Amino acid sequence: MYQQSLYKVLDDHIKPKIIKKNNRYKKWEYGYNVEHDVIVISKTGEIGEIYEIQNLKIALPKEKNIHKFKSNKFEYAELPKELKRIKTIFDWEEYSLDFKETWYDYIDTEFNRREQGFWFYNNDIPTYITGTHYMYLQWSKIDVGKPDFRESNRLFFIFWEACKADNRCYGICYLKNRRSGFSFMASGEVVNLATISSDSRYGILSKSGPDAKTMFTDKVVPISVNYPFFFKPIQDGMDRPKTELAYRVPASKFTRRKLTANETLPELQGLDTTIDWKNTGDNSYDGEKLKLLVHDESGKWEKPNNILNNWRVTKTTLRLGSRIIGKCMMGSTCNALDKGGGNFKKLYNDSDVTQRNRNGQTRSGLYSLFIPMEWNYEGYIDSYGIPVFETPKDLVKGPQGLPITLGVINYWQNEVDGLKDDQDALNEFYRQFPRTTEHAFRDEAKSSLFNLTKIYEQIDWNEDIKNTNIVTQGSFQWLGGIKDTEVVFNPNKNGRFFISWVPPKRLQNNVIIKLGKKYPGNEQLGAFGCDPYDISGTVDKRGSKGSLHGLTKFSMEECPPNHFFLEYIARPQTAEIFFEDVLMACIFYGMPLLAENNKPRLLYHFKRRGYRGFAMNRPDKIYTKLSVTEREIGGIPNSSEDIKQAHASAIESYIENYVGLRSDNTYGDTYFQRTLNDWSRFDINNRTTHDASISSGLAIMACNKHKYRPVPKIVRQSYDLGIKKYDNRGSLSKIIN
Repeated sequence: MYQQSLYKVLDDHIKPKIIKKNNRYKKWEYGYNVEHDVIVISKTGEIGEIYEIQNLKIALPKEKNIHKFKSNKFEYAELPKELKRIKTIFDWEEYSLDFKETWYDYIDTEFNRREQGFWFYNNDIPTYITGTHYMYLQWSKIDVGKPDFRESNRLFFIFWEACKADNRCYGICYLKNRRSGFSFMASGEVVNLATISSDSRYGILSKSGPDAKTMFTDKVVPISVNYPFFFKPIQDGMDRPKTELAYRVPASKFTRRKLTANETLPELQGLDTTIDWKNTGDNSYDGEKLKLLVHDESGKWEKPNNILNNWRVTKTTLRLGSRIIGKCMMGSTCNALDKGGGNFKKLYNDSDVTQRNRNGQTRSGLYSLFIPMEWNYEGYIDSYGIPVFETPKDLVKGPQGLPITLGVINYWQNEVDGLKDDQDALNEFYRQFPRTTEHAFRDEAKSSLFNLTKIYEQIDWNEDIKNTNIVTQGSFQWLGGIKDTEVVFNPNKNGRFFISWVPPKRLQNNVIIKLGKKYPGNEQLGAFGCDPYDISGTVDKRGSKGSLHGLTKFSMEECPPNHFFLEYIARPQTAEIFFEDVLMACIFYGMPLLAENNKPRLLYHFKRRGYRGFAMNRPDKIYTKLSVTEREIGGIPNSSEDIKQAHASAIESYIENYVGLRSDNTYGDTYFQRTLNDWSRFDINNRTTHDASISSGLAIMACNKHKYRPVPKIVRQSYDLGIKKYDNRGSLSKIIN
């Protein structure tokens, strides 16, 4: 049974008593509410349901004046024929007061819906759409005429309204699937905001200048042209311009007749607002002041253009000092990582709302949103705009009345199954129609240091079996809280450890005492690799995470061979907690640890606690060749080029032999998706961001330490045994000197 995870309704985030009290006095202000950690998008002073969309808590307006269409779903309403012939505000002024008063209520209603949003029954369910969404559905013209109501777009516009309301936010970074309608929605928002803003500028960028121009001429301008007169400001220039849409008073043209008649011209007031587009480049809109910047196809900026560099520039156009005065509407599918996708991926990850600085802002300033493809795939959305996730048991019809006989999840899986023999084609399909962010950021197989085909085969296999509870999340703890006794594992959804194998009871906590020192008793079963850190916290609260991996060897014990059984990628509040976590894991499994020693506090922790015997020495040197520090605490450096190459080679060999589809038509048993994804992105020249790859590679090296043992050089010496050599050619032998 498919369970959506895009959004949820929070019933207990704010106590109902508090909501009711503040609603009574209409105390809820539009914007971010610090006290309750919620973004209020209601402009009535009252709130209703609270949504959580991608970790952003959003308070919707209270249900009020719910409209019921005859069809029990949203219906586009034609402009009354009496108003259709009115093209401009000047035409409107020519009509009588009685005529105007007839239509004041209608016009006021449309303005209120634009400002406050709109409630309607959708299949008997009270449904709220924002004012921007209403303008898009009711008054925007797109390539197919009028847009259909879609639940996915409703959630998008709610999230976007929260971005606009939050004074900490520079806008949205939207990771989308192909044909999701973002370009039209963004175009509709540009026109919507520009036609109610004075002295403002609106900009458009895309993956290329021609693409930005096309968006302007084919999307923005037609929407503006088709607005009803009461939403359409005075416009300068052509009705369908190519470069700039200007909402301002045209320059007055005096004629001889007007001058001779001494005619007074009426004083007109315009918005002095413009919409334009720029060619793609790092410095596009540099030095400008923008109310809204639309960034279309931002995941497809190829060299020499760089979306990261451009965002650093354009971000400054949206602020005055610390005050945010404009927003960015950024959306795109993602190219291959070396074709602009890598920069967009970083921007998206830097927009995570759960990772904020002390000013309450994300690293990019934007808020990231990902809507899976199953929410917005053409042909699998019913007549009410609701996605058909699973194959329906009863008749379900789409917007055009055609039956939907298959669920979108099944359809997508069928497409995936048909492409499994062509990994690059499969990765392209994933990028275009992703169900996860990992799908969206899939890279081309040729772009990875390792065999990306096998890595993705394993990732896909793991996703197919994800509901079988192979991996358990939990924590290691000392029995009774008494250190250096016995370690136990407790399943815990908030735990930092992920494990896929636990040794039988007789092999747990197997610690051997030799000459008063503690050594691992299960060294023959496997080993750990670790990428540690030394400092508890950094100023920006970023820092690399501590990473630990456990790997088994081939043995005769009850142990799966060559199996990654433990993954730990975390940064607890203090470094000491991390050290103790690593120590407890080693003791529980009774296995040694090979750790990088460039950050030595972890290894000193082991020694201080009496577990120096658990810390492996570097396998590529004999004991007498170790440095003083290496003899004291063990470990392996990360600076040596030989070590880097050996480390990468170890991972490469493991992937070839044990990951993905194997020669016997079975799949590997590496179940840790974070580790697999880190392998897929591994860069040997920039290892600092790949904690999981570092520790997993060290675990492989630790389990195969014999391969790195130095071979002693054999020096051959010659000895004179006093035996003469003779030349026997001819009749007489001669001594060879």
